[in-house]
Amino acid sequence: MFAYIKGNLVEKLNNYVVVETMGIGYKIFMSETAIAGIGEVGDNVKVHTHYHVREDDISLYGFLSNDELKMFELLLSVSGIGAKSAITMLSHMSPSEFAMSIITNNLSKLTKIPGIGPKSAQRIVLELKDKLKTEQAISKTEEVSEVFRTNENAEEAISALQILGYHRKEIEKVLEKFDYQAIGVEDIIRNGLKYLGK
Repeated sequence: MFAYIKGNLVEKLNNYVVVETMGIGYKIFMSETAIAGIGEVGDNVKVHTHYHVREDDISLYGFLSNDELKMFELLLSVSGIGAKSAITMLSHMSPSEFAMSIITNNLSKLTKIPGIGPKSAQRIVLELKDKLKTEQAISKTEEVSEVFRTNENAEEAISALQILGYHRKEIEKVLEKFDYQAIGVEDIIRNGLKYLGK
């Protein structure tokens, strides 16, 4: 419903902020990391939003970048993960760390997050890897550059970025903008997100 809200930051508390625009104050729930990075009360801010509707609750969740929003929506698609658990994960893990944890099956990193036990971590990896397989099946029908297939780091980074919801073709275009061959997987993901999130 709302892609983003731009306005004056009037309140900043532990788990939410209030942004006023056109005389309306929007209460937006955010991760601790996002609240810390949003700015000071009185600043003009832009918050990417997710309009969350359940039969007993209607809430707005906010993010400083599209990547955080994509990660949040991915987590909501995992059975048993609710909005509060997803926002807690965003307080403890960046989108690039999250994608790396999925493609490397790093369950121990996921279980360090409060409220995420071994079963939840396994479910997150399993369900999101299945989504990646579907995405890869789609990209096989498209024209895919062989250049990246021969570079293990690039291929791994592409898989991680696909988990975050980006299409292979747009990722490949972005990788051509920087020297991906000279850096590691996590740095490729980080650099990729800088361009993809614009």
